[in-house]
Amino acid sequence: MIEIKTYLLIPLLLCSLSALILACLVLPPVREADYASGVYEGTGSGYKGPIHVRIQVSANGIEDIAIIGHQESNFPGLSAMEELLEKVLETGETDLDVIAGATYSSKGFLQAVEDALGKASISVK
Repeated sequence: MIEIKTYLLIPLLLCSLSALILACLVLPPVREADYASGVYEGTGSGYKGPIHVRIQVSANGIEDIAIIGHQESNFPGLSAMEELLEKVLETGETDLDVIAGATYSSKGFLQAVEDALGKASISVK
């Protein structure tokens, strides 16, 4: 019979748990999505008018986003949209908090990205 040293068991369990937690933090979330590769355009309603974006999608998700048209001011509107653009590319998500002081521009930008994703047949979470 194998004798288990209890004083070795607790550190072993803690190491295993730590590795599991680290893996959950580092690995990207698994999404159930059907990515149709291509370039798609979408439109949302900003503070001063429509916001138009162009996204490039691959099997890996959103590869690129370009703001191709808007009537928002440079600050805070455009700068908020540029900040959200980076966050969408980084996270692959559109369910993000809006930027304070640029609520309508933020919502319009995210709406435009979601519109383009809908055309790409991607399920947005």
